[in-house]
Amino acid sequence: MKGAKVRIGPIISRLKQQYPKAKCSLTHRNPLQLLVATILSAQCTDERVNIVTKELFRKYKTARDYANADPRMLEQEIRSTGFYRNKTKSIISMAQDLVEQHGGEVPQTMDELVSLHGVGRKTANVILGNAFGIDEGIVVDTHVKRISNRLALTDQKDPEKIEQDLMQLIPKSDWTLWPHLLIHHGRSICQARAPKCELCTINSLCPARSP
Repeated sequence: MKGAKVRIGPIISRLKQQYPKAKCSLTHRNPLQLLVATILSAQCTDERVNIVTKELFRKYKTARDYANADPRMLEQEIRSTGFYRNKTKSIISMAQDLVEQHGGEVPQTMDELVSLHGVGRKTANVILGNAFGIDEGIVVDTHVKRISNRLALTDQKDPEKIEQDLMQLIPKSDWTLWPHLLIHHGRSICQARAPKCELCTINSLCPARSP
């Protein structure tokens, strides 16, 4: 993590220039839709989730709709996202929590969100940052984990420890944007097996760059 505090400003600046349109790629119009989409996105591409939710959101419009859903029918509707049985249980239980504890509305605090069935800190960060504009933490997915380690911004492997390291370095106003920047960068340049270091806009700031 040597020199991380000095490098983080230029790293963020260059990535913002490279990916000016970086944002949440899960299609949604309200916090509930984003919450459902985020649960579906586990071990699934955002592209596939968006295909599934296009029809799903037409049928299920409120938390009560999901809470009262027929499990077998919902399983078939989300089947192509994988792990559909567990996801169905999570969505229905989460929606029941919303109806019973929050009047059917998605809460706006970390503690309330993680108390919902199927919602962990990562999902809560997605909702707070992208649905409510609240920078409570940093989403750590596979791209964020890989690239943050390559950049020597952390030496941790555990997502929550990585998040804590990043929160010490990255300005709070960029906490929500950071994972979107790294997701774009990870897909196009800093790939897992064959990073394109020669094309990387931040290669001069990266200790792991190829010669």
